[in-house]
Parts: sequence; structure tokens; C-alpha cells
Amino acid sequence: MNASKTLRITTPLSSAPGTAATGPPAAPEPGGDALLRVATWNVHDAVGRDGQRDVTRVGRVIATLCAPIVGLQEVGCGPGDACDIEKLAHATGLAWRAVPTRRPGPGGFQCGNALLTSLPVAGVTVHDLSIPGREPRAALQVDLLWNRLRLRVVVIHLGLRAGERRRQVRRLLAAVTDDGADATILLGDINEWFIWGRPLRWLHRRFGNHPAVRTFPAGLPLLALDRVWAHPPRTLVTIASEASYDASRASDHLPVVATLRFPR
Repeated sequence: MNASKTLRITTPLSSAPGTAATGPPAAPEPGGDALLRVATWNVHDAVGRDGQRDVTRVGRVIATLCAPIVGLQEVGCGPGDACDIEKLAHATGLAWRAVPTRRPGPGGFQCGNALLTSLPVAGVTVHDLSIPGREPRAALQVDLLWNRLRLRVVVIHLGLRAGERRRQVRRLLAAVTDDGADATILLGDINEWFIWGRPLRWLHRRFGNHPAVRTFPAGLPLLALDRVWAHPPRTLVTIASEASYDASRASDHLPVVATLRFPR
């Protein structure tokens, strides 16, 4: 496949599966409503399926998503030359906020969750989701301002064990409120492959039963591990996986792109 061509596998909420997601990242519809594109991606420390660690390639993919809000998981966030999120922000012209979760390894390398955005930041909160004896986890909450709206964006990466995820989702739902926000957007790798599992049911109850697209493994996606939710649920109108040449090779996960609609 030519590297310049992009394939989007899309599940619109208002039409049949397979319809391509189109439209600008943030613009009014003919009827006056405003559209906003958001994305989430587990970048796997910028290590692709070819075994190459290539931050430039990751940045190139993020730029093609045309999303003013991009949540990232497993992204290098310092210190010094190991700060991949700072490099990605510079490459894309976006501002960044991050929370390290993985303990520093050789050379002091830290990894965690991050948000890239072109919107004004009104506040940042970190919610600890760590479970004793398991890898540290945290939710990064960033309040953004857009079109006189306050958007609460939460970036998460849940644990690998079912019991761990249940405890993390209960803690997350208790910590993240809609107070003072016009909409709450949840972006992340939830590591949940049990479609009837309690974490998914609890999240659907809070945010709505949004369709999901398969994102893992990137070469032949079988599992819908990466999700976008929005509250109020009617806000979210399309969900798509990004399967361009670069995106399918830059990480072991595919990015997910969603379109939100807000009344003027």
C-alpha cells in the first residue's frame, strides 16, 4: 500500500458500518452544529511492528489524524532526551500534558499517559489508579476550552488483569465527575477484551453504549482495546480506526478517531 493513502474502518452511530469518517477536525456543519475530532492511541513506546523505535513516524501519523485532541498511552515522558511527548508536541505544533506511570528504567526513562491539544487548557488533574502489586496506572484529566464550552478530557490505560480493571474503573468513575463541564470525553486503552465484563458495562452505563472498532494487534486487528466515550452520549457521532500504512506499522495498536457534534 502506498504510504500516502489512508484507510479508515469506521462505525458511524447514525449509519451502517463501513461508511468512511470524513470532515474537518473542528468546524460548523451546514445546520450550524460544530464538529470536533478527537483521537486516542497506544503508541507502544514508539516501537513499531518492524521492531524499530521511530518517534518521527509516530508524529507523522498523529499529524494525519487532524485531531485537536489526541490522547496517548505508553508514550515516553521524560526526562531529557527520553521525553517523546515533548518531541511529538514540537513536531505537530500541539501543546502537551503528561503523567508518568511506568517507573524509570535504565537511563531514567519514564512512560505514561499524555494529551496533545491545540485548545486552551483550563486545568489538569491526575487520578491515581494504581493497584498494589501491579504496574502503576493513572488517569490524566485535562479541562479544555472550545467554542465557549468546557470539555473534560480523561486519558487512561487500564491494567492487564480483570480484577485490577474492575477496581480501576470503580475508582475512575468515582473520581471523574461532570461538574462544571459541558461534556466529558474518555480516551484510552482499557485492555478489556471481555465484552460482557463489568468494567465495560459500568463505563457504558456512565457514558453510553458507543460502538467500538478493532485496534489490536495492528497488523490484523481482532480486539477493541482502544476506546472513545463521550457524555452526553449523543455528542459522539462517528468512531473510526486509522489503518494507514504508517499507522499500522508504527505501534502494535491502531489509533482510534471519533467525531463529536455540539449544538451551536
